[in-house]
Amino acid sequence: MAPFAAPILALRGITKRFGGLVANDDISLSLREAEVLALLGENGAGKSTLVSVLFGHYLADAGSIEVFGQPLAPGSPRAALAAGIGMVHQHFTLADNLSVLDNILLGTEPLLAFASRRGAAQARVRELAEKFGLNVDPPARVGALSVGEKQRVEILKALYRDARILILDEPTAVLTPQEVESLFATLRQMVADGMSVIFISHKLDEVLAISDRVAVLRGGRLVAEQPAQGATKTQLAELMVGREVRMPQREAAHSVGDVLLSLRGVTTAPVHGRAGLDAVDLEVRAGEIVAIAGVAGNGQDVLADVLSGLLAPTGGSLAALGRAIAANPRAWVDAGVGRVPEDRQGAGVVGDLSVWKNAILERYREPRYCRAGMMNNAAARAHASHIVERFDVRLQGIEAPARSLSGGNIQKLILGRVLSESPRILVVNQPTWGLDVGAVSFIHGELLAARRGGAAIVLISEDLDEVFALADRIAVMYRGSLTPARPAEEWTLASIGLAMAGTHPAEAAATPH
Repeated sequence: MAPFAAPILALRGITKRFGGLVANDDISLSLREAEVLALLGENGAGKSTLVSVLFGHYLADAGSIEVFGQPLAPGSPRAALAAGIGMVHQHFTLADNLSVLDNILLGTEPLLAFASRRGAAQARVRELAEKFGLNVDPPARVGALSVGEKQRVEILKALYRDARILILDEPTAVLTPQEVESLFATLRQMVADGMSVIFISHKLDEVLAISDRVAVLRGGRLVAEQPAQGATKTQLAELMVGREVRMPQREAAHSVGDVLLSLRGVTTAPVHGRAGLDAVDLEVRAGEIVAIAGVAGNGQDVLADVLSGLLAPTGGSLAALGRAIAANPRAWVDAGVGRVPEDRQGAGVVGDLSVWKNAILERYREPRYCRAGMMNNAAARAHASHIVERFDVRLQGIEAPARSLSGGNIQKLILGRVLSESPRILVVNQPTWGLDVGAVSFIHGELLAARRGGAAIVLISEDLDEVFALADRIAVMYRGSLTPARPAEEWTLASIGLAMAGTHPAEAAATPH
């Protein structure tokens, strides 16, 4: 097939409004054959809206799209697929109870032809998998695959449908370093074969490593387009947020205090298909950050539930602040343990309640906010206003429902609610997942300030850049087991990636350097 001389994709004057909010404001953007275009921007900048318009999930209020010189019917995912556009979402859309092959075929064949075409389809899937280095077994059940293997299935789904333009939304968020390398090798092979890629990510190192060109959105508008070659992380970060961004630095020389959190042989049963804890040992001292790394689904969320009083261990012992605490969230809050949950919208706030009510959600029964069954609304609003100002929560007002805030501002509200109580132990689960560089910088600074103030912090994170930036010691969780927590300097990106994939800790740990 001869190369397509003109841009294979052209978005012209795309505008999309949600009520009074202009999510995309007159955006024009193009993509050439065999090109990787990185799409950057803060949370709420309009990236997801733009690709949702492109893929037909949203109908633009103005503008047009051409694919290979032909108009793309608006608001139709079926038309986007037929035009050769594929999309791998941040959250995979796979049926765990079906095979790899069945997931790939779903929606591509009439039901009567589904069985008769399986042999030919399986041969084609194997051919695509071999050609692009996407090593998965078509008969394997998707539920038994690793996160990285599931992502390969999603990419194979797009390739099987003859996609020539592939949209990847935060594709490396839950991958080990080795899986990231494998994904990038696949992308380079696909580009060499003529595929074009729109790559959405907050990880600027990866953007510079894989992309040919970078487009930056800010406040719904396209503010910059430039070649990736010659660009720097600092420059891109400033374009994204419109100001200089300084990432806080962890002080290497730092004294720690007494053990405030101790787990000895803590075990739990599996929970709703999630891996339970398998004889977990962990100590965290005052004034240190201990990071728990690992691929999603290996028990980190169970550990977070145990350390928040939401789940009782079935074995072992657990002590916080020198004493055992019942598996009751209220008891843990009262004891001085702060919690920043992974699911900020579902477990961190009540979306329909106002910002000021969410600001006191964990302490609304305390005398400062409630006396004789009557709420002191003035005190609660004053406290919320203090959090909003101190933690730079950007919103229309404290009367607005929490669901109206962006993900980054919800996270700032939760962090402010927790840190304003000066917790002695802090359990933070994926604190910057999906957030832009400006929000990450702010949240990292607050966590390091809490560390300097003497808090014992458990940081659960799948972002290894974050782990190495913040942690004094690092442990890796794999299938419910936890490696010993070693000083961060004793790990490398390669060794931690091996441990995340189940290699024995003694083999994965690096020598100090």
